Amino acid sequence: MDFGIQGKVALVLSAGGGLGRATAIGIATEGAALAVADLNECALTETLRQVKAAGAHGIAEVTNLMDLPALKSFVARVIQELGEVDILVNISGGPPPTTAANVPPSDWIREFQSMVVPMMYITDLVLPGMRAKRWGRIITSTSSGVVAPIPNLGISNTLRSALVGWSKTLAREVAGDGITVNVVLPGRIATGRIRQLDEARAQREGKTVQEILKDSTSSIPMRRYGDPEEFANAVTFLASKRASYITGTMLRVDGGMIQSV
Repeated sequence: MDFGIQGKVALVLSAGGGLGRATAIGIATEGAALAVADLNECALTETLRQVKAAGAHGIAEVTNLMDLPALKSFVARVIQELGEVDILVNISGGPPPTTAANVPPSDWIREFQSMVVPMMYITDLVLPGMRAKRWGRIITSTSSGVVAPIPNLGISNTLRSALVGWSKTLAREVAGDGITVNVVLPGRIATGRIRQLDEARAQREGKTVQEILKDSTSSIPMRRYGDPEEFANAVTFLASKRASYITGTMLRVDGGMIQSV
């Protein structure tokens, strides 16, 4: 199937590894040019190498998502070197595990500025170009926790839910401009972030990581964690010409883990 994004320009945030790297490579294999950003320079360099190995033109920039002037500068560079952004994939790192109660206000503010504000800000930077072309794809990765809150991930459950409300509202505002806005909900995908959460849970519960892994996979109908490439396939489809009538929705990539309809 031709996804129809040959020659498009895609920008992927948090592309240094895990979901971001897999997504960048997946979109690159469809012929789009890639701009990738991450805070980890070594990891970002490897992502760019793999993007180019997939046959795509690409640029990379080490960027702290909380540095809004740096984000603005990066988008300007992307437009100058590659062209206006057609596809934006918003991915941020996850906050530390916490309860919902007794979180210091300073932690809420810091994580909001890290996980939510940059996604909204960079989207506003690329929207004019999309509107001018009357074509665009905005895809934001959140978490299964926005549907079924995950214990001890109070900050994540809360702030990622804010991105869902924002995305749904934005989808209605820009649909007439040929721009789709969707959210992807990864379940337990085998990334470094999931390893960290499993290790933290193991320490908290006095168990081994293997015991936690066995318990976690038992709650997933497919009885395994997902592969980052499986997540990337879903995002690449939403970024495609084929998904032109899909907007304002949430796509679960969770192996059937979420029990609600």
